Amino acid sequence: MKQGIVTVTLNAAIDKTYYMNGWSTGTVMRVDRIHAIAGGKGLNVARVLHQLGQTDVTATGFTAGYNGQFIARAAESEGFRTDFVTIQGESRVCLSIVDEVNRTFTEALEPGPLITMEDEERMKSKIGELAPKAGLVIISGSLPKGCRPELYTELIEIISSHGADVFLDTSGAALVEGMKGRPGLIKPNEDEIKPWLERNVKTDANAGVSLHNYADAIQKLAEDTKISRVIVTLGGQGALACIGGTVYRVEIPQMDIVNPVGSGDSFVAGYAFAHIRNMADMECLRHAAAAGSANALKPTAGSVAQEDFQRLMKQMKVERWG
Repeated sequence: MKQGIVTVTLNAAIDKTYYMNGWSTGTVMRVDRIHAIAGGKGLNVARVLHQLGQTDVTATGFTAGYNGQFIARAAESEGFRTDFVTIQGESRVCLSIVDEVNRTFTEALEPGPLITMEDEERMKSKIGELAPKAGLVIISGSLPKGCRPELYTELIEIISSHGADVFLDTSGAALVEGMKGRPGLIKPNEDEIKPWLERNVKTDANAGVSLHNYADAIQKLAEDTKISRVIVTLGGQGALACIGGTVYRVEIPQMDIVNPVGSGDSFVAGYAFAHIRNMADMECLRHAAAAGSANALKPTAGSVAQEDFQRLMKQMKVERWG
């Protein structure tokens, strides 16, 4: 397998975090400190891959306006390559407000620029240029305004035609449409898997959704879509994965969470880091869980410290389910 990884972020953003000493609505609040980075789910994945030691990483996607220029410069300053498609408008700002006194997290996400059919065609051409050089392409995040959900399917088909693996991490209509292209991996979280739970799995209204319910749902989803890796992340409960028909349970240790934003992206990055090195399924899941957990210990989304990652790798428990 080729060792290069490309991440695709169609709705790239400036991820800006305000750190507050308390929070009160309807008043003037002063920010203690600010942190701004190139953001969007795919860029978080690229950053964590680079932090884990993946040297061959290229980030692509749409960028627009002055915000887009900041995104490209900020990403390149972190050490990975960028090859964005520049469009009209202004890239979005995603604002996270961290109340360090009450330990709460609030996000406000701008919608981003309006995408045209011409923009979509240029993106397909860009992916056609990058995919032949890559072993894996990771498509992450929401679709910008005006972008057809079918675009993810078309991008997956282009990537697959060049022999590269594809991971897809998105939700809603983009996930439903993208699955038609049969990516090699999808990673819905506990909210995003609910449509398949409600449609295919009988749950106990009094007891709520159990791990067995989630396991049944991902098995059914894998069977229906013929997708070889379906993983659902469950926050503090870890994750469940159906890989090649086998279900795995991933358990994580209890931790003092600093900021959980970006942990799902870090999970994908950890899995990709191991996958591109042809590690076994359980080892890929161990890397994924360690990276996702390490991210939650840092104040910035999509940030993993090697010492945290290596320590957590020893604490992750991965076993066959049932």
